[in-house]
Amino acid sequence: MKWAWVLLGILLSFGQLTWAQKGMDIPEYDGKDRVHDLNIKNYKSVMKKYDVMVVYYHEHVGNSKAAQKQFQMEELALELAAQVLEDLDDEDIGIGLIDEKKDKAVAKKLDLDEEDSIYIFYEDEVIEYDGELTAHTLVEFIYDVIEDPVEIIENQHELKGFHNIEEDIKLVGFFKSAKSEHYNAFEDAAEEFHPHIKFFATFSPKVAKSLDLKMNEVDFYEPFIEEPVVIPGKPYSEKELVEFIEDNDRPTLRKLQPHNLYEIWVCNTIVYVLFSTFILSPDGFEFLEILKEVAEDNTDNPNLSIIWIDPDDFPLLVPYWEKTFDIDLSGPQIGVVDVDDADSVWMDMDDEEDMPTASELEDWIEDVLEGDVDPDEDDDDDDDDDDDDDDDDDDDDDDEDDDDDDDDDDDDDDDDDDDDDDDDDDDDDDDDDDDDDDDDDDDDDDDDDDDDDDDDDDDDDDDDDDDDDDDDDDDDDDDDDDDDDDDDDDDDDDDDDDDDDDDDDDDDDDDDDDDDDDDD
Repeated sequence: MKWAWVLLGILLSFGQLTWAQKGMDIPEYDGKDRVHDLNIKNYKSVMKKYDVMVVYYHEHVGNSKAAQKQFQMEELALELAAQVLEDLDDEDIGIGLIDEKKDKAVAKKLDLDEEDSIYIFYEDEVIEYDGELTAHTLVEFIYDVIEDPVEIIENQHELKGFHNIEEDIKLVGFFKSAKSEHYNAFEDAAEEFHPHIKFFATFSPKVAKSLDLKMNEVDFYEPFIEEPVVIPGKPYSEKELVEFIEDNDRPTLRKLQPHNLYEIWVCNTIVYVLFSTFILSPDGFEFLEILKEVAEDNTDNPNLSIIWIDPDDFPLLVPYWEKTFDIDLSGPQIGVVDVDDADSVWMDMDDEEDMPTASELEDWIEDVLEGDVDPDEDDDDDDDDDDDDDDDDDDDDDDEDDDDDDDDDDDDDDDDDDDDDDDDDDDDDDDDDDDDDDDDDDDDDDDDDDDDDDDDDDDDDDDDDDDDDDDDDDDDDDDDDDDDDDDDDDDDDDDDDDDDDDDDDDDDDDDDDDDDDDDD
């Protein structure tokens, strides 16, 4: 009996493992084609089949292999999304493709004007999707689309959930009932911005009291801002609500998310970017809290738009951001980015152990707001100017060196001419005087050997030529022409030497002149 219970326990354990594996079975593409190729002949009939129609308006692929592979990846993501959405019971959702070159007529009929964009046709609304083209993100966004545009808060538990939403723009209103004309206007306005902006309403006086709402009043919450703005002029028409939201649909601080990845960058020219991992990093948490305070103090400043990016949400983009902005995303970073050309300037955070204080961070942001920090000031043009200056300096140095060389060469020529004249005079003396001169020269050479050892080592060729000249002088007077030739050769050697060698030659020539004077 005991063995039977043991066997039954083992079988039940295997059953639990099997159910767990099935419960975690991640969908994989089954190979079935579900995405429609829309054209002028079939687009109407295809779109009538579905409650929700998702259309990817893409650029013409062409013959580029890279473009073809990229499109295959995008099409595969759409196929997987269509496969998952096929099992949805509430709505029939279809996905189609429109080629911007082949299907211009269809794009014109549907009023599609932005290539490489996804448009969602739902009821009477056309919703543009500006997020990542991945099956996971797209399906999540479509789920939001088919939800009711207004969520009703009925109790304190749901109110707590409302307060936990801080990354999105949200509105909440208090109305008498769902049949109220003022609620209907609120609901119509919500459809205009759904699902990008969250709309909440309550019919409970108790919940309204917790929110400090009066009847038919609507509060507007910016992301990460605790205190709302009361929309003036209650009760409101749909038009008044839409106009107010459009005027304020530019939060001071918002978070970059997969479903709004491109929308945020397109809507801004200059953005102030904070890179930080909020949950796991104490430094990131501190930075974000400081920026919340700054955003709350500058909600009325139209020039301030701070985007918080959590690198953990975009692992594939981390290497690109680090290379493009020349920053290290292992720690928090805050900077100013020009969206048009990706020029940027970042707050100095070289010391990872000593992060900037709240006061320093606020001072830096104030400098940004006042225009003292500008990403265009750090362009590569500065480096180019520096390079040009360096080139000019080098040219000047080269010119000066050439002038010095010419001057030294002229001096050497003059010295050599003097040496020739002296040598000619010496040759006119008698043989006895030549013998005396040789003795004096030997003595002088001994005295100069200690001073000119290093110079003689560097300029052995020149010294040998000079010694040859002296030997020729001691021979007969008829070798004067040979002396001139040797001197000319010496002149050529001197021209090839460096400035330091020329100076040494000048010293040697001066010594020779002194020797000749002694000889005279």
